[in-house]
Amino acid sequence: MLAYCAASLLHHVHNATFLHEYPNMPVWLTSAGVYAAWAGESAIGIAGYVLLRRGYRVFGLTLIVLYGAFGLGGLMHYDLAPLARHSLAMNATIWIEAAAAILLLATVVFHPRAAKA
Repeated sequence: MLAYCAASLLHHVHNATFLHEYPNMPVWLTSAGVYAAWAGESAIGIAGYVLLRRGYRVFGLTLIVLYGAFGLGGLMHYDLAPLARHSLAMNATIWIEAAAAILLLATVVFHPRAAKA
C-alpha cells in the first residue's frame, strides 16, 4: 500500500504541477482539485487498512481494492490524448501509478490471508 500511495502521490503532484501541459485536460480542473482527489482516494485506502487491521476483512479489503482501482484511472489520460502527446515524465508517472496499483490489487487478490475474507 505504501508503494502505491507513493506512486499515486508522484503522479498527482506531477499532474497538479504541470496541469496546463497535460493534453486536453478539462478546463474546470485545478491543481487544488487534483490534490483533493489524491487526498480523497488516500482516505479510502487508509480507511480500508484500518478496517482490515481491526478485523473487518471484507470491508477493509473492499476499500483497499477500490483504492487500488483508482490507480488504473490514471490511464484515462489516454482517452484525452494518445501516449505520444504526453511527455516522458507524464507517461512515466501514469505508468508507475498504474503498475503500483496492479501490484496492490494482485497482492490483495492472491494473498493467502485475503482469500479467507
